[in-house]
Amino acid sequence: MQSKESSRIEAALVHRAGKGADSARVADVIVQVWKDIDIALRPILGEQGVAALYERSLYRAPVAAKGSAAVPETNPRPMDLMALAASLADQSPAEALATGSGCLQAFHDLLVTLVGPLLTERLLRSVWTEFLGHPLEQDTSP
Repeated sequence: MQSKESSRIEAALVHRAGKGADSARVADVIVQVWKDIDIALRPILGEQGVAALYERSLYRAPVAAKGSAAVPETNPRPMDLMALAASLADQSPAEALATGSGCLQAFHDLLVTLVGPLLTERLLRSVWTEFLGHPLEQDTSP
């Protein structure tokens, strides 16, 4: 079952890419969100810190486990967004959307686990506001 945030992320990706977008366009949108995340967090976490969270998110995302070439095999290194884009472009548009939104949700969840929902919202406010039109709120319902 998808969370409210995951559904919002996927809907925002569809809106950004455009209805009926091909996999390459979906990949471009997802890569841009990751670039925005990197810009927002690199001054705080450093290049290796952001790369480590990125790679862990790819690993933790449920749909990324389907053998995606984007799942890392080694220690953190700079984010390889070209590999992610290529992997997403090789999927159907629906699979690329599911993979991209799953990875972004996994990233959000991981950051919430590490620093809490309030700091996560503050750190990513500019990204989510640009991407979703407003900050992504942590679901606190039981």
